[in-house]
Amino acid sequence: MPSLVPLVDRKLYPADKYPDGQWDYYRFYLTHFDQTVTDFNADIPATLSAIYRRGTPESVGKVYRSAQITSRGGWFGPAHRAPEVPPDTALWLPADFEALVAAFRITGFRSGNSWYLNDAANIAFAHKAPDDGRLNQPVLFVNGEWDAICDITRSRLGEPMRSTCHDLSVRSLPAGHWLPLERKTELVHTIQSWIKAKKL
Repeated sequence: MPSLVPLVDRKLYPADKYPDGQWDYYRFYLTHFDQTVTDFNADIPATLSAIYRRGTPESVGKVYRSAQITSRGGWFGPAHRAPEVPPDTALWLPADFEALVAAFRITGFRSGNSWYLNDAANIAFAHKAPDDGRLNQPVLFVNGEWDAICDITRSRLGEPMRSTCHDLSVRSLPAGHWLPLERKTELVHTIQSWIKAKKL
């Protein structure tokens, strides 16, 4: 959070209304972690169906749902459970979605969401990185053009990466936050082309 919030697009997310911008969901995890886990675990298939949705170009330039989690009282509001929506078949073959659900039935959402509680340790680790964390090897970042959380083309979010990576290549694909699922083949081709161009 300390690294992300200063980079929020304040034209889209005025500080008085959206102090944490699109990272409001992150803040909610920090302040209401047990509720978040309970809400997600209430109906695992529905939660996964609700979370994993394709991006759309219509979302560009609009306040994203992740910025309204606190005001809604959680991802799913007063219902405290995900709505029943069918899985996005463009992202998941039925057998793959069933495997995903089976895995989360074992682990639940506590362990995965616990990453959001690890800021202090992550920051301490970063401060110990060699050469102040600068990367001299070639780096490829594939950006989702419609990623309302992590898009680096319409915000300052990519600035730390650009200043830290000596040889950075950025490619964009028409996708949202779940780019590896939304553009499976295109992503592989993008990586292959970059590797070939870099002669790696």
